[in-house]
Amino acid sequence: MENPRLTFATPTVIVGDKSLVSLVAHELAHSWSGNLVTFATDKDAWLNEGTTTYVQSRITEALYGRDMADMEEVIDRDELEQEYKTLRPELQRLSLKPGTLADPDDQSSATVYTKGAWFLEFLEKRFGRDVFDPWLKGYFDHFAFQSITTAQFRDYLKTTLIDKHPNVVTMQEVDQWLYEPGIPGNAPQVESAKFATVNAARIAWQGSGQLPAKAVTDAWTTQEWVHFLETMPATLKPEQLAQLDAAYHFTGTANGEIAMRWYPLAERSGYTAAREEMGKFLEKVGRRKLILPIYKALVATPDGLAFAEQVFAKARPGMHPITAGSVQAILDAAKAQATPAAAAP
Repeated sequence: MENPRLTFATPTVIVGDKSLVSLVAHELAHSWSGNLVTFATDKDAWLNEGTTTYVQSRITEALYGRDMADMEEVIDRDELEQEYKTLRPELQRLSLKPGTLADPDDQSSATVYTKGAWFLEFLEKRFGRDVFDPWLKGYFDHFAFQSITTAQFRDYLKTTLIDKHPNVVTMQEVDQWLYEPGIPGNAPQVESAKFATVNAARIAWQGSGQLPAKAVTDAWTTQEWVHFLETMPATLKPEQLAQLDAAYHFTGTANGEIAMRWYPLAERSGYTAAREEMGKFLEKVGRRKLILPIYKALVATPDGLAFAEQVFAKARPGMHPITAGSVQAILDAAKAQATPAAAAP
């Protein structure tokens, strides 16, 4: 959580190789987008988080190179694609219509963070950094110490960038990003050369059972491991997971980004050897992003639901109330869905 001159940072970003420090960059960037210029209502949250995610990517690129920024963008956009498969269209708009949110916590992170950053990258690519970067600095200067709406952002963008550089971006294109669901077809695309290597290794293993050379995987960062796991089939054979676990020690990992992907895969695949360490992780970590996917995977089966309830009972006293409420909602929905089936003849 960012605050002016003081950030509360989760220790889950400390994994030993600095591969998750983008979150630190994100919270520092909030000194401009969020604390210097703030969104006026919960319908305009992208002005905080989307802008900050864009600046975060630029910081990551400056510190660690374009390859790292590309990998993180691919991961974010893959997650957006998955979320948008089931997300209500009205929550896919950057500027939400009044009455869309019954609770500000119902926001779509994929929209607020990833789509917002993608929109700014669209502007950057069209205008070029030599034009866009001074404009963005001017935006922060112009609205410093104010809370603004998407409409104010739009008016400023039109007057100071679109109108001054005709035939580059139309307001129709801007409005499609701001007010329409989904991602426009003209969105800039990103590919990762490092992920191409990961894909090749994963496909080769799935076909032959031969793990990639240790010299290759020893050089992988968190982002490459995340992509390796995210692009696996929804389920694998338990013996396949045992092979991966023996080689890479995913079960018991202290890296939350890996854990949040490994444990759901293990649960869906019936790899019960991961259960004990999974429970320890859920009792220790209270970050919603990292634990909710695991709970969602657990509640898909009666046995998993029972295990999830046991773990939650132990973890709840130390949880933030919002996190506890989110987990409880997952459990309640699963139990409600299971009740009719149990009562059926």
